[in-house]
Amino acid sequence: MNLTPKQLRILQLIRDSRVRRGYSPTMQELADEIGVSKVTVFEHVEALIKKGALVREANKARSLSIAEGIAVPDEARPLKFPLVGRIAAGYPIEKVADTDEIDLVEFLGTAGDTGSTFALQVEGESMRDEGILDGDLVLLRRAQVANNGDRVVALLEDGSTTLKTFYKEADHIRLQPANPDFSPIRVKFCQIQGIVQGVIRRY
Repeated sequence: MNLTPKQLRILQLIRDSRVRRGYSPTMQELADEIGVSKVTVFEHVEALIKKGALVREANKARSLSIAEGIAVPDEARPLKFPLVGRIAAGYPIEKVADTDEIDLVEFLGTAGDTGSTFALQVEGESMRDEGILDGDLVLLRRAQVANNGDRVVALLEDGSTTLKTFYKEADHIRLQPANPDFSPIRVKFCQIQGIVQGVIRRY
């Protein structure tokens, strides 16, 4: 897909906002971030919708989302992933809007696919028995669908996010901790943000 640098940046900002906050930025927020007018952002967004890269729900604020099947690359060197916030591994917490990067070159020696990968820092001990500890960094593949047994970042209906193992059961979804001190979270619906691909720990 032929995108201008500003169009690519808009896609990256929308993608990361939806991961961190569960909704897209406003036109004004996009304009402030990339240093252009709100009218210019609107023109870029309309072009991205026409190109099939963005989807917008009619008459709904903050509803821009990346179209299915569109991979948004990061402008970063190999193994440098966006660190887009913190994720609860205990009780769900409100999402924070931290933005940073984690460079994995010092950990791994081969190139990786940064376009669909992001990192979160774990807070809490509910995934302890699967070796995911407080302070760890988890690498996740962006995904909206999970299979039973996948370790996922799930966005709950109250706007909080949590890291748990995903199970689809008869009439609900069970988000299972790996620590007997924590109870499963049972919900009718949650939005999958990503699937854990690896864990990084500093000593």
